[in-house]
This record gives sequence, C-alpha cells and structure tokens, in this order.
Amino acid sequence: MKRWIAFWNIMLKDMRSYYLKPPNISWGLIFPAAWTGMFFIKTGTGLESIPELLPGVIAVSILFGTTSMLAVTVTFEKKNRSFERLLLAPLPLELLMLAKTSGAILFGAANAFVPIILAVFLTDLSGVAWMIVIPAVIMIAIASTFLGLSIAVSVSEVFEAQTFSNFFRFPMIFLCGLFFPISSLPMFLRPLSYLLPLTYGADILHGAVHGKNIMPLALDFTVITAFCILLFSISLRNIHRRWII
Repeated sequence: MKRWIAFWNIMLKDMRSYYLKPPNISWGLIFPAAWTGMFFIKTGTGLESIPELLPGVIAVSILFGTTSMLAVTVTFEKKNRSFERLLLAPLPLELLMLAKTSGAILFGAANAFVPIILAVFLTDLSGVAWMIVIPAVIMIAIASTFLGLSIAVSVSEVFEAQTFSNFFRFPMIFLCGLFFPISSLPMFLRPLSYLLPLTYGADILHGAVHGKNIMPLALDFTVITAFCILLFSISLRNIHRRWII
C-alpha cells in the first residue's frame, strides 16, 4: 500500500509542477493545433474532411503532448539532481518510472480529446467506434510516453530532449499514415513506416473513425503493445547503465 501511495504522490507532483511549463504549452498544445490549421488552409478542405483528418490530429496531439511532458519532467529533474534522490527511494525502479510516466500518459490522452470535442461540434461522428478509439488513445499515449522516456534518459538538457524528440516526431507525421496513406509513400520508405509504433496506433484510429485500417485490429494492438514493452525496457536499461552503480 505504501508503494502505491508513493506512486500516486509522485504522479500528482509531476502533474502540478510540469503541466503548464512552456515546452508543454508550445509543443504539447499549440503546435498540434497550429499544424492542423496549416493543413486545412493548405489543402482547402472543408468540414466534410474532418473524419479523414481526425485520426491524424488525435495521434499528433498525443505524440507531441507526451514527449514534451517527459522532456520536462525527467530531464529537468536530472539536471537539478532531484531525480537521483527519487532513485534512492525504497521503490522498485519499474514502479518509480511508471509513476514518472503516468502524468505524461494522462496529459497525452487529455490532449487527444481536445480535437475530438471540437470535431463533435463541427461534423457528424455518429459512426465512430468509440469503444476502439478510447483504448487506441491509451495505447498511443503509452507508446509515445515510453518513446519520450527513452529519449529523456539519454540526454542531459531539456532543449536536447526536445531536439532529439523532433528527429522522431516529425518523420512520424509523414511516415505513419496519419494524414497520407502509407501506400502513397515511395517503396523504399514503406518498410520504415512499419518500424514506427505510431503507424499501428494511427491504423487503429483510421479503422475506428472511418473504417480504412490496413491491418487487423488484433495485429495493431499486439504490435503497439510490444513496442511499449520494448521502449520501457530500453529506458530501464539506460537508467541502470548510466545512473545506478
């Protein structure tokens, strides 16, 4: 019970301390909205195209929200050495890191519902399979959070974490089928798409929103779960190797 009380307190502390930090506001909230608005202006699409664009907007909101959150919570505390004090706490490392990442998962999932709520007022979403959208949002948030964690534990400064994150985030926008089908990519880029976790999360959302998924849902959920486990394991290994003697 004491371990779960510590888990809860760590998560709440991160949520209170870091949700409104400038990197979270700029990259986690403003950038996805600005990028989506730019896409609408560029293509000249109307309200009828919202269901086509909604899965991509949801995924981008989650991706940037979670990775921005981890760049602040972990990297900032590493620099101030408060993270090292947490490592001395009588908690298993796995539980400690789950506590540090839970706030980012919640932040990313909350980001996802901002475009959803806006879309509800602008178009008819009665055909959306919400029972699939919700677990998809959670799985994308977890995978994106663990991706952000693996980056955050590999650098020393917040700006380094944000810069390094962009090497993954921006290619994902174009390679993961968020706004452009993978079939429209050059042949030599398509295999790379299937090595990115967001491809499978986006495929689930496309199937749930407008029925255009390219892979079975069971395969999508299995692969994205495997990515979550792999990324979390890599992060724990880096922490053991770099900080725990």
